Amino acid sequence: MFARALIIAAAMTTCSTTFGALDEVILLHGLCRTSHSMDKIALALAGAGFKVRNVDYPSRSAPIQKLADDAIGKAIADCDSDDAKRIDFVTHSLGGILVRSYVARHSIPNLGRVVMLAPPNRGSQVVDKLGRWSLFKWINGVAGNELGTDSNSLPNRLGPAHYPVGIIAGDRSINWINSLLIPGPNDGKVSTESAKLAGMSDYLILHATHPFIMRNREAIRQTIHFLRTGSFDHGGPRPGIKAPPGPPPRVRPA
Repeated sequence: MFARALIIAAAMTTCSTTFGALDEVILLHGLCRTSHSMDKIALALAGAGFKVRNVDYPSRSAPIQKLADDAIGKAIADCDSDDAKRIDFVTHSLGGILVRSYVARHSIPNLGRVVMLAPPNRGSQVVDKLGRWSLFKWINGVAGNELGTDSNSLPNRLGPAHYPVGIIAGDRSINWINSLLIPGPNDGKVSTESAKLAGMSDYLILHATHPFIMRNREAIRQTIHFLRTGSFDHGGPRPGIKAPPGPPPRVRPA
């Protein structure tokens, strides 16, 4: 734990600029998580030369629209203060729905590419089955109950993507109870089909679980590949990503 803290602290002291000094990536974590859940992918992105803003937001405290406006609005303002030429997004789970909600209602002239990890783009059957339970509502908050699969659920009212978006879904579950509620391959929260989004640029399924897909080495490699090229590498796994030589990269706090 102490060693991990030292790595993160060191990573915040300098900035690698091998990709583009005027490009920034905003990270958005999932429901009931914090920005710390995105630390590994944040460090990998910074090591690959991206400027990173790892945003923390209170995912259980408000509806999706307010969460999106508060978290993304501030992050974009911070990027604009840096004169960012392009703003990319990397999201986990609910974070992807926040991006869709924000972009549906606001213009981002310098919006670049978006990578969504395990997003409930068509909702989750888990919410359909358990959403009325008091315990479920208490754990997941208002936003969690907006993620059903019916046509009136918020994800299904946001429409298709009109921007470059790559989606990585998982097909491995460590929650067999949830998986019994979800038809077809799934990651324990979202089916591989429900992760899809009309208008998406590329789509990939990895043998990863919902809680940990953002820490999966191949998911991280594919995320970097999409941000750089606009598509995933469908040629198969490659060796793990390594930061370039030199000082440790900096991850910018949100």
